[in-house]
Amino acid sequence: MNLKNLQEKVKLSDKATRYHLYTPQEKEILTMTVKLNEEVGELCNDILSILRVQRKAKLEKFDKRHVYQEFADVILTTLQLASSAKVDIERAVEDKIKRIEQRKKNKSE
Repeated sequence: MNLKNLQEKVKLSDKATRYHLYTPQEKEILTMTVKLNEEVGELCNDILSILRVQRKAKLEKFDKRHVYQEFADVILTTLQLASSAKVDIERAVEDKIKRIEQRKKNKSE
């Protein structure tokens, strides 16, 4: 099978999986999710550069100060996504910390 045939097969099977976004909130959530993925990718690129395992061309342009900006971008975009999804991020973080602490406590017993 060649790639053109594969592309046709995928196109045919794709008809069953259409995603319809009806509300502005759904569109905003999708947009923010894609944006978060972009920011995480940029942070990953910088981490690869710090570890000196990035491509040579990217290493030549790398500025370590950008890592701070990328961490901030990930955090801020996460907060924006939480707002779009109407998630109480403070409660979510507090609940997660409690679960982590409980897990540690259970392991030490």
